[in-house]
Amino acid sequence: MRFLFRLAGFLLLAAGFVMLVADGARAIADGRLAFTPLGPVLAWLLPSFFQRIEPLAVDNVGAYLWDPVLVTLFDAPAFAAATVVAVLLLWIGQRPPEPIGFSTR
Repeated sequence: MRFLFRLAGFLLLAAGFVMLVADGARAIADGRLAFTPLGPVLAWLLPSFFQRIEPLAVDNVGAYLWDPVLVTLFDAPAFAAATVVAVLLLWIGQRPPEPIGFSTR
């Protein structure tokens, strides 16, 4: 199970780096700093689910979660969100520390 978390973490970390490089190349070409927001990336990856996120959030949790929290999250740069999730997955998939005073030799 740790292997799957680590694999997903490394793949997301690579995807975040690719998004950062693509955003950097676009920023150089346009002459202004602009990052790809997370919302359009999720809409492209999960089109049917992304349309249902707002009604699910408003109905189940409340409108107070949708407007300040999720809208701000969907405006965040996609590379930063991918990097945060990747670091979280890598942290979950790390090996447990060896006990002190125990040798495996």
